[in-house]
Amino acid sequence: MRTRAYMPGFTLLEILIAVLLLAFGIVGGVAMQLSALRARHQAALLSQAGYVAAGLAERMRANAAQMHLADGANPYLLLDYDALAEPHPPPPSALCYGGTCDSAQLAMFDLYEAKMQVSQYLPAGRLRVCRDGSGKRVWACGGGAGAPVVVKVGWREKNPDGTPHKDASGDFAPALALVVGATR
Repeated sequence: MRTRAYMPGFTLLEILIAVLLLAFGIVGGVAMQLSALRARHQAALLSQAGYVAAGLAERMRANAAQMHLADGANPYLLLDYDALAEPHPPPPSALCYGGTCDSAQLAMFDLYEAKMQVSQYLPAGRLRVCRDGSGKRVWACGGGAGAPVVVKVGWREKNPDGTPHKDASGDFAPALALVVGATR
């Protein structure tokens, strides 16, 4: 003789609803975990971009001889580096690790070091130094001779759905723009 299993107080429908709610809770928890991982990764990249920008800004301030040159002769203001176009920047003629370098050689070494940091630590990173007084986070530089010198750093971000994150002009926006300020 067969007997039916009986669960006091619960019907099959209630059990199915409870399992469905548990499944939604698990999916929601996984989605929150993925979102937290993505935010942590973006924060780490932004932190690295800040280190690159601040480091280059300090090197520029320390090399006043080059910063006081005209804009067209200042090697720092000619920097527009894209790690996709040039993944391995060539080393400068003089590596100034405590050696005797003039201000021009030191500037080329500073730019090389900054390019290497961008290529190693930022996915498809970009670094630009220019005069820009617009206050907008765009790669274009709209400043004249009186505009502040700005270090712009960014990378090719993706939206949560995997599509490229672009600004209104269709380009990847810089993650940060740091004003260099006065030289010593």
